[in-house]
Amino acid sequence: MAAKRRFQTVKGMRDLLPGEAGAFAQVEATARRVFTLYGYREVRTPVVEDTDLFVRGVGEGSEIVGKQMYTFDDKKGRSLTLRPEGTAPVARAYLQHDMASLPQPVKVFYMGPYFRYERPQAGRFRQFSQIGAEVIGDPGPYSDVELLVMLLRFLEALGFEDLEVGLNSVGDPECRQRYSRRLREFLEPHRDELGADSRRRLGTNPLRILDTKAPGERRLLEDAPHLREVLGDPAREHFEVVCEQLERFGVAYRIDDRLVRGLDYYTRTVFEITSGALGAQDAILGGGRYDGLIGELGGPAVPGIGFAIGEDRLVDVLPDSSRVRAEGTAPVCVIAVGSAPRAVALDLAEDLRAADLAAISEFAAGSLKAGLRKAGRRGCRWVALIGEDEIAAGTVVLRDFENSTQETIQRDEFVAAVKARISA
Repeated sequence: MAAKRRFQTVKGMRDLLPGEAGAFAQVEATARRVFTLYGYREVRTPVVEDTDLFVRGVGEGSEIVGKQMYTFDDKKGRSLTLRPEGTAPVARAYLQHDMASLPQPVKVFYMGPYFRYERPQAGRFRQFSQIGAEVIGDPGPYSDVELLVMLLRFLEALGFEDLEVGLNSVGDPECRQRYSRRLREFLEPHRDELGADSRRRLGTNPLRILDTKAPGERRLLEDAPHLREVLGDPAREHFEVVCEQLERFGVAYRIDDRLVRGLDYYTRTVFEITSGALGAQDAILGGGRYDGLIGELGGPAVPGIGFAIGEDRLVDVLPDSSRVRAEGTAPVCVIAVGSAPRAVALDLAEDLRAADLAAISEFAAGSLKAGLRKAGRRGCRWVALIGEDEIAAGTVVLRDFENSTQETIQRDEFVAAVKARISA
């Protein structure tokens, strides 16, 4: 008889086990708290969208659309895609639900699973979690600044230090066209020094070559013209205000002339945030302004700016000071000792939970020694022991693993006593 198949996760996907899931929950709770302080409200979009949303929104020549999307036909032959990023779905929702009729700008944030078919590696998965936020409806530079300040507050709340904003302007469409011509003219004589992807981009979208990780191409680009050299007055003045206001808030930033971000919809301000503790090349997050995206999707010319955080990567690099991998406070373990009815453990645990104290009922310990061992493995500092003698006397024994002590407490005073000891 053939052995039954043991199923594994699909390549590039992973399970988040209880300790890991707790860290994600901690990060998401912090995001909700900080973003809400700035007037953002949560939005949730479907994980499946019309494929053309990303072809038109992200750009047909982008790496995501060209190589990384999970695309399939449904039973009616419609081409659908598992969402690879969050901004285009939010822009679609803005149009579909007439959010232009709301007070502008509209500020939203989101979090959830996203999908890209790429080579799995440390901190990068084919199903990954992302946290993002968008400001739609304000063309001015002050929304850029407020968004960046909010992001820094969020990262600081997670314990990150020595943060720096990498900043650039990719200008308006006219600026990008002028720069594309200049960059193409610069690179064309060096075509043979470029890899296959960069040679292809030279004819479709030269700006994407600035994203290259190839050492030889990066050295070649050191002498390339800078995009900011061809900015028109509106884009240049916008960027100057962003820089001035960041300085006023004491935000450390550096102008990175090679920073263009990987998506085609960006205009004017683009940014990444790094932490000195992680190394200068390790960006925690990135984003930028996309004033033409909603128009590209069939709507009016509504400006926007946003960012995206790869949550898997963020959790991996959380500072030790804020790394929380347990689900909240270590609970009290309630053990019915000897022949005492197991229902008494259930009743006592429910009393603790009613007082907002986490409790685990241990019904199958087997012996007191086995029960204490299991409580220790679960990470419980406090153990409530109740046997026949305690039931008769109306008491409960509370054992403190950390201090190796125990005491007998009256049953009707037990919950208050535990609460006082935990909060001490």
